[in-house]
Amino acid sequence: MTKVKSIFVCQNCGTQSPKWMGKCANCGSWNSYVEEAFVPEATTARAEFSSKENPVLLSEIEAKEESRIKTSIEEFDRVLGGGIVPGSVVLVGGDPGIGKSTISLQISCLLSQAGHRVLYISGEESVKQTKLRANRLQTKSNENLYIVNQIDLNLITEYIKQLSPEVVIIDSIQVVYLSDISSSPGSVGQVRECAAILTQLAKSMGIAMFIIGHVTKEGSLAGPKVLEHIVDTVLYFEGERYSVYRILRAVKNRFGSTNEIGVFEMAQSGLLEVKNPSEIFLSERVKQTSGSAVVAVLEGSRPILVEIQALVSKASFGFAKRRTQGIDYNRVSLLVAVLEKRLKMDLSDKDIFVNVAGGVKVEDPAADLAVIIAIASALKDRVIPAETVLIGEVGLAAEVRSVSQIDARINEVQKLGFKRCFVPKNNLKNKKAFEDSKIEIVPVYSAGEVLELL
Repeated sequence: MTKVKSIFVCQNCGTQSPKWMGKCANCGSWNSYVEEAFVPEATTARAEFSSKENPVLLSEIEAKEESRIKTSIEEFDRVLGGGIVPGSVVLVGGDPGIGKSTISLQISCLLSQAGHRVLYISGEESVKQTKLRANRLQTKSNENLYIVNQIDLNLITEYIKQLSPEVVIIDSIQVVYLSDISSSPGSVGQVRECAAILTQLAKSMGIAMFIIGHVTKEGSLAGPKVLEHIVDTVLYFEGERYSVYRILRAVKNRFGSTNEIGVFEMAQSGLLEVKNPSEIFLSERVKQTSGSAVVAVLEGSRPILVEIQALVSKASFGFAKRRTQGIDYNRVSLLVAVLEKRLKMDLSDKDIFVNVAGGVKVEDPAADLAVIIAIASALKDRVIPAETVLIGEVGLAAEVRSVSQIDARINEVQKLGFKRCFVPKNNLKNKKAFEDSKIEIVPVYSAGEVLELL
């Protein structure tokens, strides 16, 4: 008789323990350990799809670029690195209701219309419910899209073998289960085994597979390390659930850059791609208000103009608060210290709030100068000229350091009709590149110099 072994697994990070513990030693979460019983021989399901190729010399391998499958959604293709790679496994994560299933069904319909055979496995909706959602998205019916409601992994693999589709979409991995494992669907053990088997099946048959994953209360993917290490690409949907705009960001990508983002607008007919994100993010900007600065940040290969908003008010009860949204809190705290020490501004008894308008998250250090000027503008209640853009990284000595791809940023600034752009002085070593510019380019050496000019 097969001996069953029990272990305790953290449902947040996947850490295993031979006994129950109140607090996870890895991620620090409380009461997250769940007992999971599994049969050691249960992993034999993976062996069916395992490769038995012999080792070969790297110099003898003939490699050629595989043609990517285009989805007809340029924003989605850009995030993937140019399209879907056959045999790749893509994990799509995000908060509930943010648009994971919507974009998956849209991609399925578009690919099937282009002649690709697609299998959409809906574990959370019936076939009729999926059809109603497709009607709401105003998609055209065709003979290349197959829909099935199934959560048993053994039957799912049989469907894939019978149909031999080019693209498979699993919605979602948390409801799929392997009958050989006694733990409930959604547990770390089930998610790990099911994802591993599906990945090996995709590699062995050359199928492009999309796996939808839910997130935990902390905002991270359930079993994040387990899933992220198995798949080839990890995509996250960002943005507020009740906001109109969604941002698709690549966290991991073996076939492209991890810096690219795609911007979508949630509409009645599904997610619509936004061709010019800069215009969208600045469309509701109030020009004659202090504490508002515009910066050109770089997201992958594309520059985007966003508005940095700052509000400075007197602290209550002598305790100053610092709040940020869309930008790193520690970075803003460092810039506030530079303002106090180098630029002699008293902010010790002031509440400071910094926000990036539009729901986008800014990680580019080129936004430092805009943050400093926005805070100074809010403190002095002086309006920054509406047609001004600020670009530059700020060091601890308040110096403005050079940034990458300054020419692409200035071109984007020029397209949207801005008249003046402050840039780091070291970025203008090649002055000939900016002689034909139609806007005024002001080279600056320090943040103090910018404040004097404004």
